[in-house]
Amino acid sequence: MSILVTGSTGIIGTQVLDHLKDSGAGLRALTRSPARAHFPAGVTPVQGELADVDGLRRAMQGVSTLFLLAPVAADEFTQSLQALSIAREAGVRGIVYLSVFKGDEYVDVPHFSCKRTAERMIEAFDMPATILRPAYFMQNDVRQKEPMQQQGIFGMPIGSKGISMVDVRDIGDAAARELLRRERSDVPLPSETYALVGPDAITSASVAAIWSEALGREVQYGGDDLDRFESYMKTMTTPWLAYDMRLMLQRYQQDGAVASAAEIERFSQLLGRAPRNYREFARATASEWRGK
Repeated sequence: MSILVTGSTGIIGTQVLDHLKDSGAGLRALTRSPARAHFPAGVTPVQGELADVDGLRRAMQGVSTLFLLAPVAADEFTQSLQALSIAREAGVRGIVYLSVFKGDEYVDVPHFSCKRTAERMIEAFDMPATILRPAYFMQNDVRQKEPMQQQGIFGMPIGSKGISMVDVRDIGDAAARELLRRERSDVPLPSETYALVGPDAITSASVAAIWSEALGREVQYGGDDLDRFESYMKTMTTPWLAYDMRLMLQRYQQDGAVASAAEIERFSQLLGRAPRNYREFARATASEWRGK
């Protein structure tokens, strides 16, 4: 039996595999291009993708535990539900599903609603799963390197309400812990849900102050202009995804995404330590930039 990791070459999948690599568990990584993929020793590449039903059926054979990460795609809804159905058909006895923080509230954000619907399927069929709900990734802000270093501007319009941003390394750690717990159990385990969140609520004011300190220069928040953000995103991705991201940031600006003390404590218990905070991330990132 083995653990199958989907999204294996992305920012989260690579973290999951890195945390699993010395566990002794049988590890498979789903990838479109096994010949070009570079995985840790002991990880078996398996050709396939969530949109390929027949390939996914082959990949699920002999799998006991599944890490399911569906991409933010136009057909994410279909990919997620098909993958869960195929897992049921294959007799997978443990699932760790990567959802999103506030998915039950941000119903107007397409990729949030897709993930919440997948959660509903897990609940409806009483599937033995751990649902992980990560907040905005700290590492998203690495893309702000050029505007911060060259113009002194932090350009992501996150608003002033606050977001409990999470470090992707903590997501990988949490996912690996739950995958191994389920893989090593002799019986299917009850479902669990965790909010994967940082200990601080990062706002437009605090993010500028943190980066000013980390970079040793003044950094200002670039403002809440969502028209400008959407236009910029359209230069890099599809219009539908640019609009999806706009809707997400609109909700961040209107309502925030701040975790409760209980949610932070529960995540800490899963990790066995406090989650990383944004200031640590910014300091380490700025130090890395200076070293290049």
